[in-house]
Amino acid sequence: MTRRKLPIGIQTFRTIREEGCYYVDKTAYARRLVEEGTHYFLSRPRRFGKSLFVDTLKELFEGNEPLFEGLDVHDRWDWSVRHPVVRLDFSAGDFNDPDYLREDVGAQLDAVEEGAGIESRYSSGPARFRRLLATLHERTGQRVVVLVDEYDRPILDALGKPELARANRDSLRGLYSAIKASDAHVRFTLLTGVSKFSKVSVFSGLNNLKDITLDPRYSAICGYTDTDLDTVFAPELPGLDRQAIRDWYNGYHWLGEDRVYNPFDILLLFDTRKFKAHWFETGTPRFLIDTLLRRRVASPELDGMMGTDALLSAFDVDEMATEALLFQTGYLTIAGEEDFDGEALYRLEYPNREVRQSLNGSLLRAMTPEGSHRTKDHLRLRQLLRENDFDGLDALFRSFFAGIPYQWHTKNDIARYEGYYASVFYSWFAAAGLDVRVEDSTSRGRLDMAVLFNDQVYLFELKTVEKEPEGTAMAQLEEKGYADKYRRLGQPIHLVGVEFSREERNVAAFAAERA
Repeated sequence: MTRRKLPIGIQTFRTIREEGCYYVDKTAYARRLVEEGTHYFLSRPRRFGKSLFVDTLKELFEGNEPLFEGLDVHDRWDWSVRHPVVRLDFSAGDFNDPDYLREDVGAQLDAVEEGAGIESRYSSGPARFRRLLATLHERTGQRVVVLVDEYDRPILDALGKPELARANRDSLRGLYSAIKASDAHVRFTLLTGVSKFSKVSVFSGLNNLKDITLDPRYSAICGYTDTDLDTVFAPELPGLDRQAIRDWYNGYHWLGEDRVYNPFDILLLFDTRKFKAHWFETGTPRFLIDTLLRRRVASPELDGMMGTDALLSAFDVDEMATEALLFQTGYLTIAGEEDFDGEALYRLEYPNREVRQSLNGSLLRAMTPEGSHRTKDHLRLRQLLRENDFDGLDALFRSFFAGIPYQWHTKNDIARYEGYYASVFYSWFAAAGLDVRVEDSTSRGRLDMAVLFNDQVYLFELKTVEKEPEGTAMAQLEEKGYADKYRRLGQPIHLVGVEFSREERNVAAFAAERA
C-alpha cells in the first residue's frame, strides 16, 4: 500500500479528499443518522474528529458528490437533492470577553445571510436565526440542515468566571431554542461538543434532541478502531510496536463493540514516530486539576469510579459531578456496565497509558514542589524495581517525601486528609509509566496498590501509623493473602508494606519480602 499525506490538524472534508490524505470512512454513520432521525446531539472529548464529521455532513447535504466517490454513502444517497446548510462554529474565539459571544453569533449569521442574499430584519440572535431558517426554506424549496460545532465552548471557556459562564449559557439557550421553533423548516440537526450540559440549563428550548453519545451503534462515529489502523493506516505501521500503540492510545469506549483511538494521537505518532502524550499536551485544563484537589479527590480513587446515566450527564456551571467532568473531557472512559435496579451503572477507568501517566504527572506536580518528581526519580524508581533493590526503594521513598516542604503539606487542600500520602505515592508510580492497579479486590479484602512490571508483581499496602496503630502494613498483606490472586500469572510476587507518619511527614517504616 502507498503512504498518503497525514491529515494533521485538517478538519475540512474537502481538503482531505482532494489532497489524497488518509481518511477513515465515517459516511455510513452519517447516512444512518439521516435515515433514522432528525435532531441529534453528540458529545466527544476535544480533538476527536467532531469538526471533521460535521464538515462531512455539510458537504453531503450540499450534494458535492465527487468528494464521496468510493465511500459507503456514495451509492446510497440521492445526489439530485441539495439542502441549504447553516453551520455555526464556536471552536475558536475569546469567550472570556462579556461581549464576544453576542458579536460572534452576529458575525456568523451575517456571513450566512450575505452568502444567501438575505437582508436581516432583526437584531437579536434568536430572531435572526428563526427568520434565516424560514427564508432559506422558502427560497430553496428544501428544508434547512443546522450544524453546530462545539456548541458548549462559550460556556467552558468562561468557567473561571461563573457569572459570565451563566450569561453565555443563557444566551446559547435562547439561540438553540430557535431550532425547535423552526422545526417545520429544519431537515436535520446535529449539535456537537465536549460536555453534555443538562437539558434544563441549555436545551430547555430544544428538548427534542436525540443524544447518541452512549448509543452503541455510534460508539465509533469519531475516532479510529483497531481495524482502521490495520487497514487504512497499514503503510504507517512498519517500525512501530503494534501492542505499544494499543497500550498508549487505544481504550476510549462508549458502549459499542470497539474501543477507539484519539485520531490526533495516532496522526502525531505516525508523523513523529515517537510515543508521547500528544493529545494530553495540547491543553489539559487547569481547572480540572484544581477541581480534583479542591474536592479532595484522592488520585487512587479515579481509576474505578462509578456513575449512572444521570450522574454522567449532571453537568452545568453550578453542578459538575467529578465523574461527569472526567468522563466527558476524556480522562476517564467506560470500563463496564452493570444493571443497578433497572438503571445502568458504569464503571470508569483510564482509557490508556497516555492519560493515566500524564494526568497523574499533573496531579503530582500540583501536590508536590518542583523538583521532587524529577524525571531522574522516575528512572530511578523503575531501575530499583527492575533490580528488586528494596533497600534502595526504601531510601528513594524517604528522600522523595523528605523533599516536600512543610508549607507544601499545608497549602494543598488534599494534604489535610489521610489520602494525601496515598495520592502522592500512587501518582508517582503512575506518572513513571508503570502498570498500577489500585484497590484491587480479593476474597479477603481490598489491596491498596498492585504494580505489574518486568514480569513481576509488587503488592503494596499503605498505612498511616497514627491512625492505624494496630498491626503493620506487612502483617496485613500476609493475613489477607493478597498474593493468592496473582499466583495464576506464574510471576515472582513481592509484598511491600509502607507506613507513613503524619507527624514526621515521611515514611515511618518499610518492609519487603517475597510472597
